[in-house]
Amino acid sequence: MLSDRLKKRLGACSGLLLLPVLTLVLAAGCAGPGVRGQVADAVYYNGKILTVDSGFSVARAVAVKDGRFLAVGSDEQVLKLAGPRTGKIDLGGRTAVPGLIEAHAHPERASLSEAEGTFPNPRTLGQLLDWIREQAQRKPAGEWIIHPKMFATRLLEMRAPTLWELDSVAPENPVFLNGSYGGSINSAAMRASGITGQTRHPGLLRDKATGRLNGLLRYTAFGLLKRPPAPSYTLEQRAGALADMFTLYNKVGFTGVTSGGASVADTALYRYMQKKGMLTLRAFLNIMVDFPFKDMSDEEIGRAIDSLGVTTGDGDEWVRIGALKTMIDGGILTGTAYLREPWGTKAQEIFGITDPDYRGLPRMTAGELEPLVTAGAERGWKMTAHCTGGGGVDLMLDAFEAAGRKVDVPPLRFSIIHGNFFTPLSMQRCRALGVIADAQPAWFYEDADAMLQILGPERIRTFHPYRSLLESGVVVSAGSDHMVRLDDKESINPYSPWLAIWSMVTRKTRRGTVILPEEAITREQALRCYTINNAYASFEEDLKGSIEPGKLADMVVLEKDYLGCPADSLKDMKVAMTVLGGKVVYRK
Repeated sequence: MLSDRLKKRLGACSGLLLLPVLTLVLAAGCAGPGVRGQVADAVYYNGKILTVDSGFSVARAVAVKDGRFLAVGSDEQVLKLAGPRTGKIDLGGRTAVPGLIEAHAHPERASLSEAEGTFPNPRTLGQLLDWIREQAQRKPAGEWIIHPKMFATRLLEMRAPTLWELDSVAPENPVFLNGSYGGSINSAAMRASGITGQTRHPGLLRDKATGRLNGLLRYTAFGLLKRPPAPSYTLEQRAGALADMFTLYNKVGFTGVTSGGASVADTALYRYMQKKGMLTLRAFLNIMVDFPFKDMSDEEIGRAIDSLGVTTGDGDEWVRIGALKTMIDGGILTGTAYLREPWGTKAQEIFGITDPDYRGLPRMTAGELEPLVTAGAERGWKMTAHCTGGGGVDLMLDAFEAAGRKVDVPPLRFSIIHGNFFTPLSMQRCRALGVIADAQPAWFYEDADAMLQILGPERIRTFHPYRSLLESGVVVSAGSDHMVRLDDKESINPYSPWLAIWSMVTRKTRRGTVILPEEAITREQALRCYTINNAYASFEEDLKGSIEPGKLADMVVLEKDYLGCPADSLKDMKVAMTVLGGKVVYRK
């Protein structure tokens, strides 16, 4: 059960909306006496309505009134609610599903990522080097060439370019290939940043044989780079770019999004857009911790959290405050994720690791995390963290369990963002604590092949085990971690929910392999991960996430039969119409 404080704050959630929803459903059956006398604003009929209710019921028609679903049932039942001014939409047998929810993305950053120019998502080392060479020929000497999100393990060769290769294509231009938690630079970037062979920093990696800098670096050394300042944008420019990004999200069926790393100040951007009528998505904003809690007393941490002035659930059905978020480790694609065991010999070769006992880069211990978790939980915050390695998963669960001895944790629906590696024991612990697995299926699609080669056939068995998670009783929410570029399939990371669903259902990767097919889940389960499960993660399962009377009229009409089309066509699913609060926000 949710705390009374959280119920009051969320307003439309849990018990508060549950009563009117049940009244309509029980009294009306579908479109019977409970809605008699009411006239729908719109009726969608002659369709295949996948309600995603508790029984995954399939209906033929749905009625909408005042931005909410009025009734769901047969064509005959629902069409009775139409009046002279009711819009009647013949679905022509098409499938309709609840509005999809993106569980973890960075739309604020992504929306502006191509504002200063486009950049590629290269598939081979040759394509990457060709782009750098072209940039060097176009730009004056000394001007930086920066790829904002370049993951070398996604290249066919599965390696970063060598220092010599970077120098050969850009001898006079500083180059930085930013992989979020690791990257590559050339000699010109070292010169521009004052980095020499005598510079000692654990984040600057060296050739094992010669001891010389090899151009590889970890995120801890990013601060050494004298990069040009990031461009600044006005509130109006940011809002316009984000509105355009949301239009692209609507095009693939999203009606809601969780921002993966916002600030309290970012809420002003969303409120501005809401006031101007620019929002075509509902937003749940995770708030990044911006104070050094590891160096603070329990009392100081509590005051810092109080000073934020908000808590999980504050807001309305358009914009709500999400979880309080921190960072546990680095990333799996740069060898900085914190694993349960040493990374191993293959990783040493790819990531330049020299210590055979190296497990990654944890940012804190469980003991350092626990005071933040406890203080947040005491104040009604849902707590979460970026965590990409299995060692990080265990560290978070240790901290959550310690906090659970002081605060009732399960009602707060803590989550682990990414996680990636879950053992049977960690799944049991998640279930006991009510911890949600905030998964990114596109990472499996993009990165499972690399992880198999790097970690081997045994350790890969814990990588994105969707079926095991669900069978263990863990709620799995699904998102993309979309960061840069605008295309749904060629962005980094791809945000197409249909590509992700296809990967969850088939366990196929970009390279065409099938990895751990026994962890595949059904289409019904995958759809739940993008609808009702994500609504649950934001405490709004009684408000959205399924097509049921009383809920917000968020719905997507598809061009193919979701349940009946060939599995491989799921990844190319097209949206015919996206409806938000009863209004069409996208029509093909």
